[in-house]
Amino acid sequence: MNPLYLTEGDVVATLTIRDALTLVEDAARALAEGRAQNRPRQRAYLPSSVIQVLAASYGSRMGHKTYTVAMKGRGARFWHTMFNDNGEMLALMEADALGQLRTGAASGVATRFLARDDAHTLAVIGTGWQARTQLEACFHVRQFTRVLVYGRNADRRADFCEQMAARIGHAIEPAESARDAVAEADVVCTMTNSSTPVLEGAWLRAGTHVNAAGSNRANAQEIDVETVTRASVVAVEDLAQAKVESGDLQAANESGAWVWEHATLLSDIIAGHALGRTGDDQITLFESLGIGLWDLAAASHVFDACIVQGRGTRLPIPS
Repeated sequence: MNPLYLTEGDVVATLTIRDALTLVEDAARALAEGRAQNRPRQRAYLPSSVIQVLAASYGSRMGHKTYTVAMKGRGARFWHTMFNDNGEMLALMEADALGQLRTGAASGVATRFLARDDAHTLAVIGTGWQARTQLEACFHVRQFTRVLVYGRNADRRADFCEQMAARIGHAIEPAESARDAVAEADVVCTMTNSSTPVLEGAWLRAGTHVNAAGSNRANAQEIDVETVTRASVVAVEDLAQAKVESGDLQAANESGAWVWEHATLLSDIIAGHALGRTGDDQITLFESLGIGLWDLAAASHVFDACIVQGRGTRLPIPS
């Protein structure tokens, strides 16, 4: 049968943040138990653009997300291509919303396993497209009674708070500064495109969990070195990938105050192969870069749901 082409609309219709939370957690467990494989992001460049590829295998399927970012034109474009264990193409799907949901879900899962059980205040720094699922995913895994959001643009900040409050059914407070948002937070998510730190470790209360999810570039820092060095647990998705593209952790390592041996795989924590939080006063950090395994898990779910629902368009090419 010819492969299925699936649109952003098909993805949104068949994948919720609750689905993504379960999918990421299950895939992480499979990775820790040797039932899945992940490969670090690969990049190739032209003078005005870059192509990025994230490949993985899981269960009876394998696939890769490919996306391009250009200085001119539409900016980023995302696709996921999935194959079965006979090497036959199953689907080609548009993958912008897919990436947004799995990125938020990864922070949500990290929060589930690393934040204090009694965490009740959430702070989000960033008000863009990706920040939405950071907030929503975390809201699903803890009983937050207060949510604060900071973004540099006051109008966008107010709009974001209004839209997300309607989405999650809970009041959201716009904060006047990142420090104000973080001051009383038990969980902090950073999701910005900043190249310089938007979060300082000195602001964090004892017992806070941090999801640093906005940067996957070696030449950018979203959190400062003190945030890393204060953390008793620093969890990453893929260590080889983190060493190449985590500017946050590279800066901490180069300062001499932190070493890569202190990093722990999030998948090992989830599977019970490594310790996570062991005390209520500990600061914990999830350095989120995004991996192909999360994309494959989400894409596989979307494909199966679309088959059941009769969604998609068959491509005029052999599988």
